[in-house]
Amino acid sequence: MSNDKKNENQNGRRHFSPEDKMKMLRLHLLEKVPISEVCEKHQIIPTQFYQWQKTFFENGAAAFAKTSSPRAASQMEQKVAKMEEKLKTKDEVIAEIMAEHIQLKKELGES
Repeated sequence: MSNDKKNENQNGRRHFSPEDKMKMLRLHLLEKVPISEVCEKHQIIPTQFYQWQKTFFENGAAAFAKTSSPRAASQMEQKVAKMEEKLKTKDEVIAEIMAEHIQLKKELGES
């Protein structure tokens, strides 16, 4: 974990990657390093650490959730591709109808 300028935005706020946040949480939760030491070492305030810990525990169930099978993912990709093709065809039809509409308006002198 680095405190380089590359981790800072224009406001001077540092941003830690999810991996960095996990490393800090692991230091305290598994290696029993006091929160004050973790925060001092990484120059964060305890409130920030507690917020990351809260988020970690609130979203922890996702780590144990069953992921969709490769077959289901493939079916979903096929469905998305089919819908994208349908949308493309629909856009082409709309463009053609609009072109005909504009031409008709010109012919009728309604431009």
